[in-house]
Amino acid sequence: MVSDAVKTKIQSVYRQFLESKSLKPRYGQKLMIADIARTLSSIESDEEGVRNTDNHICVIEAGTGTGKTVAYLLATLPVAQSLKKKVVISTATIALQEQIVHKDLPDVKRNTDLSFNFTLAKGRGRYLCLSKLDRLLMDSDAYNTFNQALYEDEYPSVDADAVTIYNSMVDAMSAGKWDGDRDNWPQEIDTKVWSPITTNHRECTGRRCSNVTSCSFFKAREAIDNYDCIVANHDLVLADLALGGGAILPDPKDTIYIFDEGHHLPEKALGHFAYHTRVNGTSKWLEQNQKTLSSMLGDISGAGNVDHYAEQLPSLFLSAKQTIDNIYPYCQQLLDEQLLLAEQKPFFREGDAQRYRFEQGIIDERLFDYATTLHQEFDRLNSLIGKVANEIQSALEDGYSSVPRADLETWLSVVGNWQARAEANRQLWFSYCSADAVERPDSKTDNKKVPLARWITLIDFNGNIDYEVCSSPILAAHTLKNRLWDHCYGAVVTSATLSALGRFDRFMMRAGTSSSHHYNVMPSPFDFSRATLQVPSMAVEANKATDHTESMIQYLPDILQKNEGSLVLFSSRKQMLDVFNGLSSAWQDMILMQGEHSKQAMLVEHKKIIDNGATSVLFGLASFAEGVDLPGNYCRHVVIAKIPFSVPDDPVEASLAEWVESRGGNAFMEISVPDASIKLVQSCGRLLRSESDDGTITIFDKRLITKRYGKALLNALPPYQLQL
Repeated sequence: MVSDAVKTKIQSVYRQFLESKSLKPRYGQKLMIADIARTLSSIESDEEGVRNTDNHICVIEAGTGTGKTVAYLLATLPVAQSLKKKVVISTATIALQEQIVHKDLPDVKRNTDLSFNFTLAKGRGRYLCLSKLDRLLMDSDAYNTFNQALYEDEYPSVDADAVTIYNSMVDAMSAGKWDGDRDNWPQEIDTKVWSPITTNHRECTGRRCSNVTSCSFFKAREAIDNYDCIVANHDLVLADLALGGGAILPDPKDTIYIFDEGHHLPEKALGHFAYHTRVNGTSKWLEQNQKTLSSMLGDISGAGNVDHYAEQLPSLFLSAKQTIDNIYPYCQQLLDEQLLLAEQKPFFREGDAQRYRFEQGIIDERLFDYATTLHQEFDRLNSLIGKVANEIQSALEDGYSSVPRADLETWLSVVGNWQARAEANRQLWFSYCSADAVERPDSKTDNKKVPLARWITLIDFNGNIDYEVCSSPILAAHTLKNRLWDHCYGAVVTSATLSALGRFDRFMMRAGTSSSHHYNVMPSPFDFSRATLQVPSMAVEANKATDHTESMIQYLPDILQKNEGSLVLFSSRKQMLDVFNGLSSAWQDMILMQGEHSKQAMLVEHKKIIDNGATSVLFGLASFAEGVDLPGNYCRHVVIAKIPFSVPDDPVEASLAEWVESRGGNAFMEISVPDASIKLVQSCGRLLRSESDDGTITIFDKRLITKRYGKALLNALPPYQLQL
């Protein structure tokens, strides 16, 4: 429990902050500080500081203008300091990370008497690996031979231009002008240039590396232990949890997490714990390893028991290749059948021919048998490669090894790459041969158990056909509960959109938080009556695709005002292009359309046009419905083409809907409508970005007033003035 002195401290620093900046207290901000402080203060722990209660998570929805960043900082930092816990702030976007590091945290430190330090944390992938760079510059041809990516479209690109960049990096580091951080390089670095010179935890030789004292990542990692507050992102937090927690960031049991933009967390978690492999690409990789192995033994033979273990690898490479080669015609048959079925559909979508999803995650006996064999083979392969890696590591520590250290480091990186790939395949095939993967005559279906989504995707790269076998949890709830919520000392989750249709059920289902945790919605400082929401009388139901597009082409020029900024949001690229092409050339000249330029370039150009008193209309897709800040004259009108229902072709979402239906639920009302509600709130939220803003929101979809679910969607929106 936190003492009354800490609560008094929180009140004091809030008062200091307001007085120093000559600000008035915001009602929603005060409530948010109180909610967080109350939740964190009620956590109980044992004498060693280990939490022993389950009331440690605070989920708060707070919209634009609440001042939520300052609220969670002023509420959390004093509590964490009194408990000697670290604070990890996790965001979904680089923009918010930079805002917190360069603006919000310095602001709090400057305007209160709180004493704390902070830093920005990044994963290995953002830092240069000096050892890889050294090896690459010594022999780029050998590097390309031994470090090829798993798939043809991911092969490293080490050409003359890349080598020029690499040499300039060496010069900059030698002169102390660069610290090895990708984000601090003066020019943007193409991913194909960067990926060959960074590393992952499998390839990294750690403390055994001859460059460890100069390693940018290790310098940054060691510094983290000296900071009270660490700003990270969701991907880095999840990567740390996947490694057991405490590998990159502080130990979860000693950490209070703050997840800003927390509505992205479940989606990010699904991506981290999904598995995939390409059939032909893996087969080629296994064949390539046979040739690479002889080169390796030529360089490091005699290093411990490397020869003993390495000599067992060829037979395993061969057997795994022979088995996975059987998967190719199997996938080909499934996708050919899928194509025939897709072409018979009245509304054929190209995606229908490129993906085969196993209904309810159930596969047939044939694939189950292949998966069982492949799991066993990759399990043995992963174990044996791990033994080779251990022997190389031991040789690196042996000061009397006859094998040159440079060769050991080179091959440890390659073997680490092998092990990562073998482990990924092992996990993928294990997910296909688990107990729920195949339905047997004597098996009983458990509707309460959440199944995996399993599917196969056709990959066409320059005419070369491959098949990607994939699996994913359909909900991140179990993963987040077991890896995060159960282990962390405390957590605050906040975002402008966490509830759906006035409830937190959707977030709880997807994120794994429970009813014992604290949930609240903060009141907004905005006067929503300054905005008018309308569904035009000429609008049609958007599920009538052709009529809907034609109505937008006909009436969009009538509702858009010239000499002001407007944002038109579409749910599909096809409709966006069709509407644009259907408009007059005069209107086309005033439109900036997503896809023609980068998002940032579009926003800069849009603001420039408005500043010059001219007309600018942004045409955008889903990415423009969130995180786009266009206050005042930059956006006086938001037009939403249709209720943003998800396209039902995502295999994970389709499997989730299928599972809900199997339990007697209504997938449309339990998933589609709540999801659409959140997206609609986000889209409408592009209009009012400050307390002085006003304008119009137009929704070109009559279903909002003709369908029963439309009323629920309208009720979930802020209290705009309605013209229906």
